[in-house]
Amino acid sequence: MSKIPASEIWPLVHAERLALIDDLGTLNAEQWEFPSLCGGWSVHDVAAHLADNARATFFRLLVAMAKAGFSLDRQNDNGVAAVKAATPAGTLQKLVEVAALRDTPPVPIASRLVEEIAHGEDIRRAVGLKRVYPAESLEPAIRYQAATPQGVGGSKELASKVQLCSQDESFRLGIGPQIVGTRLELLMLVSGRGKHAEGLSGPGLAFVR
Repeated sequence: MSKIPASEIWPLVHAERLALIDDLGTLNAEQWEFPSLCGGWSVHDVAAHLADNARATFFRLLVAMAKAGFSLDRQNDNGVAAVKAATPAGTLQKLVEVAALRDTPPVPIASRLVEEIAHGEDIRRAVGLKRVYPAESLEPAIRYQAATPQGVGGSKELASKVQLCSQDESFRLGIGPQIVGTRLELLMLVSGRGKHAEGLSGPGLAFVR
């Protein structure tokens, strides 16, 4: 889990939101409806989810979960339905409106980086866009996911058995047989997107389900 102060993480979160807004602004109407890496969600759906999630607080989440019968999947779907505008331009404007918010549910702030980067990739890889993410954003996101159980979207069980190592060898996390890759691909792996991760290598991959 990241020990970086929240005051330093929020600017990184805001930078990711603005970068995605810029990328979404280059898409045509057809691309907005492409299937994203999130099963069952289009690019438009993921964008709506990010706009909804940026407004998450403990109280908002509690109310939303209660309305969804305490099903996280149903709560996410309800959030998308509530926020998704009739047009991509409308949803993009909603993202602009929440870009500078600092709302969060009662979890470490690093989770906000995971949300923006992982879902950003769910969109970018679907439409063929690439972003070079700063290491200072990726590393706390990886650490957070490595400390989060698989049942709630992390990879604590995997991370307890292997060492995650960046290709430049300047980032290592854990003890055990190595899984080597770029920081972004390591984050994809520990965010439940291993089948979309590219260029990973090392004996630790034997532990990846």
